[in-house]
Amino acid sequence: MSLFSKDLFSETDRQKIVEAIIEAEQNTSGEIRLFIEDKCEGDVLDRAAFIFKQLHIHETKERNGVLFYLATVSHKFAILGDAGINALVPKDFWDHIKDEMQLHFKAGDFVGGLIKGISMSDDALKKYFPYDKNDKNELSNEIIFGKD
Repeated sequence: MSLFSKDLFSETDRQKIVEAIIEAEQNTSGEIRLFIEDKCEGDVLDRAAFIFKQLHIHETKERNGVLFYLATVSHKFAILGDAGINALVPKDFWDHIKDEMQLHFKAGDFVGGLIKGISMSDDALKKYFPYDKNDKNELSNEIIFGKD
């Protein structure tokens, strides 16, 4: 089975992931983005930080955006939270989520792993950044597939 990102996620899979993002964001003012590409050359955190900036995640009002980055062929992934959320969550918070996601990924369940990570990040986001009726969706909920 190919691990190329465009082949790995069916339209149904993509919809499930987007629905998880939408559901999570109904509980919080935080913003969740997902970027998937085939290959990550170099350090995964450097690449994720570059994508974080390219997607303007750092420009949310409360600096409470989260990026889930996945490079399917390179078998690399990272989770980056912005300064607002990182100032409030425990130091190992993202590592715990990453460990849970990795259990799914090792079993070949990329959709389940992403949904689990999104759900776990929602728990922290709604605790520290609860939804307010005046909140607006600052960033798109769609999955972004990189071009290789």
